[in-house]
Amino acid sequence: MTVIAKEQLKHWRESLQLARQQMADAYLANPHAKTLLQQHTRILDQLLKDLWRSYGLPTNASLIAVGGYGRGDMFPHSDIDLLILMPDNSDSQLQATVESLIGTLWDIGLNIGHSVRTMQECLDEAKLDVTIMTNLLEARWLTGHRPTFHTLTQSLHQQLDQARFFAEKLREQQIRHAKFHDTAYNLEPNIKESPGGLRDLHMILWVAQSQGLGNDWNDLVRAGLLNRSQANQLKRHERLLQNLRIRLHLLAKRREDRLVFDFQNTLAEQMGYQTTAQKRASEQLMQGFYRSARAVIIENEVLLKRMHTRVSPPLEAASVIDQDFTLAQGLLSAQTADLFQRKPEAILRCFQLLQQHPAITGFSAPLVRALQDAQPLIDRSFRQNAAHKALFLQILQSREGVHRSLRRMNRYGILGRYIPVFGRVIAQMQHDLFHVYTVDEHTLNVLRNLRRFAKPDLRHEFPLCSQLFNEFSQPHLLYLAAIFHDIAKGRGGDHSQLGTIDAKRFCQKLGLPKADTALVAWLVEAHLKLSSTAQKSDLSDPDVIEAFAQLVGSEYRLTALYLLTVADIRGTSPNVWNAWKAKLLESLFLQTRRVLQQSLNTEAQLSLRKQEVLQKLSSFNLKEASVQPLWQAFGSGYFSRFDSDEIAWQSRLLIPHLRSDKPIVRARLSPKGDGIQVMIYSRDQKEIFARICHFFDSMQYNIVQAKIHTTTHGYALDNFIVLEPDTRQISYNGLLKHIEQGLNDQLLSAQAMPAPIRGRVSRQVKHMPIPTQVNLRPVEYPTTQGLVTFQQLDVVANDRPGLLASMALVFLNHGIELHNAKINTLGSRVEDSFLISACHGLAIADTQTAALKQALSEL
Repeated sequence: MTVIAKEQLKHWRESLQLARQQMADAYLANPHAKTLLQQHTRILDQLLKDLWRSYGLPTNASLIAVGGYGRGDMFPHSDIDLLILMPDNSDSQLQATVESLIGTLWDIGLNIGHSVRTMQECLDEAKLDVTIMTNLLEARWLTGHRPTFHTLTQSLHQQLDQARFFAEKLREQQIRHAKFHDTAYNLEPNIKESPGGLRDLHMILWVAQSQGLGNDWNDLVRAGLLNRSQANQLKRHERLLQNLRIRLHLLAKRREDRLVFDFQNTLAEQMGYQTTAQKRASEQLMQGFYRSARAVIIENEVLLKRMHTRVSPPLEAASVIDQDFTLAQGLLSAQTADLFQRKPEAILRCFQLLQQHPAITGFSAPLVRALQDAQPLIDRSFRQNAAHKALFLQILQSREGVHRSLRRMNRYGILGRYIPVFGRVIAQMQHDLFHVYTVDEHTLNVLRNLRRFAKPDLRHEFPLCSQLFNEFSQPHLLYLAAIFHDIAKGRGGDHSQLGTIDAKRFCQKLGLPKADTALVAWLVEAHLKLSSTAQKSDLSDPDVIEAFAQLVGSEYRLTALYLLTVADIRGTSPNVWNAWKAKLLESLFLQTRRVLQQSLNTEAQLSLRKQEVLQKLSSFNLKEASVQPLWQAFGSGYFSRFDSDEIAWQSRLLIPHLRSDKPIVRARLSPKGDGIQVMIYSRDQKEIFARICHFFDSMQYNIVQAKIHTTTHGYALDNFIVLEPDTRQISYNGLLKHIEQGLNDQLLSAQAMPAPIRGRVSRQVKHMPIPTQVNLRPVEYPTTQGLVTFQQLDVVANDRPGLLASMALVFLNHGIELHNAKINTLGSRVEDSFLISACHGLAIADTQTAALKQALSEL
C-alpha cells in the first residue's frame, strides 16, 4: 500500500489553502460567480488527479465527480461528492489503498462525500434510490478507466424510467418545500434548499437530463422549453443566488446556506445596498432575493409541468369550460395562444373560473406563461375598463375562493399589475422584530384569516368572529381593507395615513358607493386603533371605552375593525397571537358594542358594573353591606380600575383583610385566556412594583398587564396577569401556591434586590435592532381624588430577558410612581405603556422627564 510522506501531505494542504485564498480574493475584487465555481472545480480536479496518480491505483479503477461537483458547482465550502468506480474483481490490497486515499483527502482539508462501488452496484443502487440516480446523472469522469465510466452512463440512461424519476423527484421537492412552510418568504431563507432557491433550478435541469433534453439553460432553449429572453432571466436569477451563496460561505468561513441575520447587514453592504430613510439596506437585499426566488418558483412550476406532459400525457380529452378555456387533469388552459391579446378581460376571468369550478386545481404551463406575457397589457386603460372593474369586484364578492384566487393573482404577477401600489410592496420584508413575512405575504395571510371566519368547519377557532363575519353584509369591503392596510409600508411617514389615500383612490376608481369607499378608507386609517387601545389602555376604565366608542362611531364599523384586527395580528407571525391578546380584543369589542347599543355614558357603565359585581357576590352569600366598608376604603376610582369579575374576586378575598399588616397574595388561572392572574394587597411601599417584577423575572414569567391602585387608607391593590414559560413541569395547583408564597416572601424581604437577569437576546435583535422609542403625553385618569392628570409613558424597544425588571428599577431610582402598566410583546419587539407620575401623584418635572427618558433609552 502506498504511503504518502508528511511533507507531501503538507504541500498539498498548503497548496489547496493558498489556491482557495487566491480564488476568494479574486472573486471579491471582481465578483463573478461562474468564474469562481469553475476555478474551484479546476483546483479540485487537478489536486484529485495528482493524488490518484500518487497512490498508483490500477488502470481499471476510476475516479468520478458526482452531484454538485460533477456539474461543476463548487462553492467555497461545498462538500466534494466522489464516486470511486471499482473493478468487479478488486482485492483487499486495492480496497486498503482506496481507504488510505480517502483518509488522505480528509487530512489535506477536503470535505468529501464518497461512495465506493462497482458498476453493477451503481446500477442496482440507482434503481432503488432516486437520490443516487440523480447524483450519477451528473457524473463527470476525472481519471482512471474511461470506458467503464461511459458504459455506466449509457446503462444508467437505458434503465432510467422517466415517468418514475419525475414523480419521485417531484415528491422529493414537495417534501423539501414543506420543511420551509412552502414559502421563500422566511426571515432567514436557505438559498440552496428553500422554495425558489438553487435546488429548484437544479430540479429543472435534473428532469431535463433524465428526458435527454440537455443540462443547461441553452439546451432548454434549443429544446423549445424556453425562449432566449426567459433563459437570460433565469440566468440572472441564478447568478444572484450563486453570488449570495458564495459570499455567505466566504463570510462564515464554512458551509452556510442560510441568509441568517448575522450576515444580512454585511452582505447588503458588500453588494452595494445603502440604508435610506424608508428602507434598511438589509431589507433591500432581501427584497432582491425574494423577487428572484418568486421568479424561480414560477419557472420551476412552468417547466416541470411542461416536462411532465412529455412522460405522462393526458389520459382523457380536455373538457370545455367555455368558449375560451378548457380543463384537463385539473389544470385550466386557454383554447388559443392569443386569447389575452384578443380578450384582455380573460386575464381576470381565469381567476374567476378558479373560484367557480372546484375541479380546477391550477393553471397549465402554457396558461401561466401566457399570463406572464400578458402582464404589459394590464395598463391604465385596462384598469379603467368598466368590464374589468366589474370582474375584479366579482372576484372579491364571490362566496368561495377569494383568498385562493387573489393568492394566484399575486403568484403570477397579476395583482401587482392591477393594483400598482401593491406591486411596490411585493417581496418587501419588514425588519421590525414583529412581522415575519413580506408585506404581500402578510396581506394574503390576513385575507386567508378573514376567509377562515366564513368556513363552517372552522367556526370552533373563533366562534365570535365567525358569527360576526357571517352576519356582515359586505365582506368584500373587509378584503379591500386587508389589501390596503399595509400597502404604504416602506415609503416613510405614517403608513396608515398614506394607505388611506391609496385605498380611497382605488375604491373610487372601482366605482364603489361613497359609503363603502368611506368604510374601506376608515378601516385602513384605523387598522391599528383597536389593537393599540386593547393592548395599551386600561379597559376597566369606562372613559377609555366611551372614547373608543366615539372613535368608531357605529356598531357596523366596530365589527369591521374587530374582524380586520384579529385577522391582521394572526397574520403577522405564528408567535404573536395568543389567548391573552384574543381576550383583550374581544373585551374591548364587547364593551364598546354595549356602549354603542345602549348609549351608555361613563356613569351608566359604572352603575351596570356595580350591579354585575353584586350579582357575582350573591352566589357567595355576600351582600352589599358586607363589602361597602371595603369599597369605601378603596375610593371612588376603584370601579374604574377593575372589571366586574376582578372586583368580585378581590372583594370576596379581602373583606377579612382590609387593614392587614402582612401582604395578601392570591393567584388563580386567568379568566381571560392564557396565563395566571395575581392579586397583591399590601401597605403601600415604593419598591413594591420593582420587587414584583424582580420576582416574576426570576421565574422567567412574562408580565402582560399590571393594574396599580392606591386606596384611601394607604394600601396598594395591584393586579398582574403573567404568562408562564412553556417548560412548566408542576401542577397548576402547586404553581399557584408557589407564586403566592414566593411573592409574599419577596415583599417581606429586607434584602436589597439583585440586578435583573440579563439573558441572551435573539440573533434578530442582535443584528436587526430597532432604536428605542420613549414618548410621554398627559392623560386624565380616575383616582380616589377624582380625575387627575398623569403622564402616559410609551416605550418601544428590543425585547430581552430582564427588560421589564430593569424598567421597574429605573422608575424606582427616578422617583416615579406607577399607576397602570400594559406590557405588549410582539415577536422580538416590546411596546409597553405605563401610566406614571412623580411621588404622591405629583406632576413630573421637566428635568425628571429628561433623565427618565435617557435612562430608559440606555437599557
